[in-house]
Amino acid sequence: MGQIRHRSIALLAGVCVLAPAPAGALATDGSTGGSSAPSGPKSKESRHKHKRVKLPKVMKKIAICESGDNPRAVSPSGKYRGKWQFSMETWRSLGGKGDPAKASEYRQDTLAMKLYREEGTKPWPECARRVRNGEFG
Repeated sequence: MGQIRHRSIALLAGVCVLAPAPAGALATDGSTGGSSAPSGPKSKESRHKHKRVKLPKVMKKIAICESGDNPRAVSPSGKYRGKWQFSMETWRSLGGKGDPAKASEYRQDTLAMKLYREEGTKPWPECARRVRNGEFG
């Protein structure tokens, strides 16, 4: 059987069947056509979806050490959450609401920078030590 380069999904009597797309089935701009749903007013959280906080190099390295730079990270005990491994107590004291691991990366970075401006790298002692020792470049 020859290799099929383009496939489309067709629904036939409630069963999904893969079949080659007929010639000209793709839009001329390379998309598959269709339209996107109209977007309504954006929430504060979604407006920050692609916005970035400028982080000092030391903070970028601490984030890598703390969570692998993963905003959804949760420690094995569940006590520390998000990119910066905030405890719920610290998160709330900085003005955070809900679960840090579910907050946008922008919100996590904003609150981490607030903490950094107040206390330097002290809130992340182990990772700060490892960064000072050159473990993260």
